[in-house]
Amino acid sequence: MRAEQGAALWQAPDRERLKGKRDRALLSLLLACGLRRHEVAELTTDHLRQREGHWAIVDLSGKGGHVRTVPVPDWVYSELGGWIESAGIRSGKVFRRGSSAGKPWGAGVTEKLAWHVVKEFAAKTGVRNLAPHDLRRTCAHLCRSAGGELEQIQFLLGHFSIQTTERYLGCTQRIAAAVNDKIGIEPAP
Repeated sequence: MRAEQGAALWQAPDRERLKGKRDRALLSLLLACGLRRHEVAELTTDHLRQREGHWAIVDLSGKGGHVRTVPVPDWVYSELGGWIESAGIRSGKVFRRGSSAGKPWGAGVTEKLAWHVVKEFAAKTGVRNLAPHDLRRTCAHLCRSAGGELEQIQFLLGHFSIQTTERYLGCTQRIAAAVNDKIGIEPAP
């Protein structure tokens, strides 16, 4: 997915409706923070903290119980804060269902909700065959395109192995134009 498609996707929900605020926050977390469906479903208000002057999701338990801290861009936190404030969430799980009357209810959502939100807005924006995990890969690609270091992307996504991150990005080693060919210590020609 290209950056323009990603922007169109997270901006597609109606920001005037409570459900739209929730869906915008959810989609922005999937796209910009690379969260998994179960991580979104399990996200609580206690996870949201300031670290080094930046908002972050701290102590997030991911796949295999791997715990990580995920930086949250200001614009994503703004979407998240808009949802939390509008829904009147003070504690517990961040994402809740919405009633037909536009009121939040329940103690949380399931992974399936993330699936349905992605499918709904992918269809509305004309993106075919899009799954929530595709947004995680898109996050990795967009980070790399913006000059992100491979190791930092690995930390963001919570990959145990750098090889997993490389597979997400489709990285291959370049031998003909190797990274260590011109590092500033080679003899002058």
